[in-house]
Amino acid sequence: MATEGQPRAQARTPLLLSRLEGSQELVTMAVIIPKEDGVISVSEDRTVRVWLKRDSGQYWPSVYQSMPAPCTCMCFNPETRRLSVGMDNGVVSEFILSEDYNKMTPAQTYQAHHARVTVVLFVLEMEWLLSTAQDKLLSWHCTESGHLQGTYRMAAWVSGLEFDVETRHVFVGDQSGQVTVLKLEQGVCTLVTTFRGHTGSVTALCWDPVQRVLFSGSSDHSIIMWDIGGRKGTAIELQGHSDKVQGLCYAPHTRQLISCGSDGRIVVWNMDVNRQETPEWLDSDLCQKCEQPFFWNFKQMWDSKKIGLRQHHCRRCGKAVCGKCSSKRSSIPLMGFEFPVRVCDRCNDSITDQERAPTATFHDSKHSVVHVHYEPTRSWLLTSGLDKILKLWDMTAVVS
Repeated sequence: MATEGQPRAQARTPLLLSRLEGSQELVTMAVIIPKEDGVISVSEDRTVRVWLKRDSGQYWPSVYQSMPAPCTCMCFNPETRRLSVGMDNGVVSEFILSEDYNKMTPAQTYQAHHARVTVVLFVLEMEWLLSTAQDKLLSWHCTESGHLQGTYRMAAWVSGLEFDVETRHVFVGDQSGQVTVLKLEQGVCTLVTTFRGHTGSVTALCWDPVQRVLFSGSSDHSIIMWDIGGRKGTAIELQGHSDKVQGLCYAPHTRQLISCGSDGRIVVWNMDVNRQETPEWLDSDLCQKCEQPFFWNFKQMWDSKKIGLRQHHCRRCGKAVCGKCSSKRSSIPLMGFEFPVRVCDRCNDSITDQERAPTATFHDSKHSVVHVHYEPTRSWLLTSGLDKILKLWDMTAVVS
């Protein structure tokens, strides 16, 4: 659902620390190196680059590795310095970075897929490498032996992947808009359940293993919080983007969600509040407030000699209402609506100023974001844009 208003300007904003430029094509993914003034990026120009901060204050590549095909995704494990790179030809290549991040040594190559790799995920505790591609396969390999452990065919190609170490559950978001939960064992993959809530493709997933909450972003401009732990089945919508959501990160120490999208917005959501589910939209042939017929209710229009009205829905109660009975607009932050949305007159009168208090802040990254990474120890955020530029932000002022 698209936004119906514009968010408020914020006094406290992210601080732009640096711009990393030089990639000839789109930078598909990049990560901040923990405890280092460095960034690792992969690009459609077939390069892997390790950027280190120089004495001049600028970031320059200390490693420039050419790959045999365009690089589509990556995963970096700082404990082992293992870098896994997925490519357009279906291959996943692994490297080990040196302690000074000035050299990368080939470690393993996996002929994992027959199409463009979309996500790679290394699980240190299991010594597993999970990967997905446009061939609709979820594959997992043993990184010690290099052997394929198993595959699972999805209904559509996967665009988001998360793994819970404690339960060995895999969360898979795909282009059909659904999120699938799988149980992964040694060589065996079992379907647990499927979540359906998005009207567009799932573009990003983010898992909080402490609160046991999964966040999914979509091309339908929305984010859904799936409460898998405490309140099973609860789904909370967050509406704050005017274009597709491209990246999600979670700051566990402050319980804040960071979302970025094609609209260039960086949205910081306070998840340490008691949020509410949005109601289901009710069906009716009459306005559920004034009982005037809607335009498809021909019998009622004939009997009452009245022209049918257009149907709308109140975002707070879900009732079917006419335009006259829903002429007001109000923000409903605890339902995820930080901007004014349509509400019926009765709900508008009952919403208090305290209930309208914002629970998110909005900031302009000044480029259309395709990927985002958050480093919590320094509160640094890295955004990759359609302009082929990486931007490094200090989020201390807004993530607190």
